[in-house]
Amino acid sequence: MLNQVEEASSLAHADLHKVTSLEELESWRVRYLGRKSKLISILRSLSNLPLEERRAVGARANEVKSQIEALFTEKKEEIERCASLTLQHDRIDITLPGEPFQLGRLHPTTKSIKEICDIFVSMGFQIVEGPEVEWEYYNFEALNMPAEHPARDSFATLWVDCETETGARPMLMRTHTSPVQIRVMEKSRPPIRVIAPGRVYRYEATDATHEWMFSQVEGLAVDTNITMADLKGTLFEFARRLFGKDRKCRFRCDYFPFVEPGAEIAIDCFMCGGKGCRLCGNSGWIEILGAGMVHPEVLRGCGIDPEVYSGFAFGMGVERIPILRYGIDDIRLFYGNDLRFLKQF
Repeated sequence: MLNQVEEASSLAHADLHKVTSLEELESWRVRYLGRKSKLISILRSLSNLPLEERRAVGARANEVKSQIEALFTEKKEEIERCASLTLQHDRIDITLPGEPFQLGRLHPTTKSIKEICDIFVSMGFQIVEGPEVEWEYYNFEALNMPAEHPARDSFATLWVDCETETGARPMLMRTHTSPVQIRVMEKSRPPIRVIAPGRVYRYEATDATHEWMFSQVEGLAVDTNITMADLKGTLFEFARRLFGKDRKCRFRCDYFPFVEPGAEIAIDCFMCGGKGCRLCGNSGWIEILGAGMVHPEVLRGCGIDPEVYSGFAFGMGVERIPILRYGIDDIRLFYGNDLRFLKQF
């Protein structure tokens, strides 16, 4: 019988270490001090023992009972004390202002695309998009750049392996958004007036003025009797709305294989007013885009009769707009994900 008392004492001590809450503590108390517990059963059966054994077992059983009661009280106070400290630590002062959280905002490139698109949409252009992984035909051939054309050398191309049912077909990461214009002319009949914003890719090393991925917005208008005057008027209005109503535009001849004639468009420097400064390279002018009249062969390849219809096209690098506006000297900042830079816009 004495062994059973010692066993009950050992089990009570061992199980108490597992108790972490008042509910568990109450279950522990019932298990070792309740009416059906082993220890209480021993105390109730003492009258059945011989006198000498009754005294020894009774004395030890009562001693163990007192120890267990003391452990219960001590553990209860410990749990309540910990709970009180936790409440004090986790309490909320409802009179304090809420914790601030960061608000999302548009990336400067996205913001510039939206601003450019809004200007052209207000002039009657429709926004269209196309695939970034493009067939060679749409990126080069349909734009008057056949396989051996030297203009291809100016596009550092990222090629993509592609196997089809008819064999390998050349695909690439588009080097400009002009393929979207070809797809539109193939599926639509004039009048056409669209702009195509999107990401483009070049296989080249990155530095302060070059990125392997950047954004472009290109535009196209095709209809009867469209002339260079329509191109100049449209782009002059665009520059005036984007950079200020007092802007002057300069058109100079340039070469692009998919337009004829081609032109480079520049605006007078808004920093120095055309007098010459660091931003404009002391020339007084800042180039903003390239443009020209759509080449007749490009129209003919899309099933549009160049004897009846004519059109103009233009394209610009989107990152160039905030670079000019804010004097940013490194294009890599746009894609470095540095919030200190991005939060400024």
